[in-house]
Amino acid sequence: MKTAVTVPVLMYHHVSPSGGMIAASPENFENQLAWLARHGYRSITAAQFAGHLAGSPVPARSVLITFDDGYLDNWIYAYPLLKKHGFHAVIFLVTSWVGNGPVRNVLGQGPLAPTPEHRECERLIEQGRSDEVILRWSEIQAMQADGAIEFHSHTHTHTRWDKIRPAEKNALMAQELADSKAALQENLGHVSEHFCWPQGYFDDDYIKLAQQAGFRYLYTTQAFGQNRAGTDPARIHRFAVRNTTGASVGRRVKIAVDPIVGPLFNRWKLWKRSLGKRS
Repeated sequence: MKTAVTVPVLMYHHVSPSGGMIAASPENFENQLAWLARHGYRSITAAQFAGHLAGSPVPARSVLITFDDGYLDNWIYAYPLLKKHGFHAVIFLVTSWVGNGPVRNVLGQGPLAPTPEHRECERLIEQGRSDEVILRWSEIQAMQADGAIEFHSHTHTHTRWDKIRPAEKNALMAQELADSKAALQENLGHVSEHFCWPQGYFDDDYIKLAQQAGFRYLYTTQAFGQNRAGTDPARIHRFAVRNTTGASVGRRVKIAVDPIVGPLFNRWKLWKRSLGKRS
């Protein structure tokens, strides 16, 4: 069996017909999954990905599919399409946003609940109406029981404490981690070692706090690096998937895993970014 040298981690937020920022349409999402399947790619679990970082082999053409925040559209659209094409995914939950109630219809079942675009989701969450746009525990438990999707921490409130209360940020982040773990334990019966930073922000203090809380595998929004055996599990690279075709995503995946082109591409993108910061 050929094994993977690098495992790309794909980052999604929304799969919804409403469009908007950080969203893929159901049609494009399905096209992306179909392209991956047609070209022999398979999605692995977070545990398999952790094993890969530690040096355990995973099949060539492995990817890890992740979603941030836990939006309702992940249940209505992403979940049935992942199942249809035989893929597994990870969702990082903002636990204070998750509520209770019966499961809602998914694609192919009766009328579907609205799935607003990202800015409207943010507005509703700020108004205390997260149940209209975020997963319920019943839906999360159904997906977990089915084995198609697994769930990990994305903090309890998704707050950038470094911006609004910087002098207290470490204590507040420690509380975020504790509250998130408690919610996951109560509602899912377990807490993993996998964690995703809210809004992509972290510093050395935050890394230490997460590790002290039992989180070993820390997922960033830093796109320009390769997840190889021996990669620091506290700095896992992910790249955002846009509302585009499967062929377009496929080109990005191929660049990510190429042993020569991948590092050159990453260095070039980081160099371009550094020029932008200096200007």
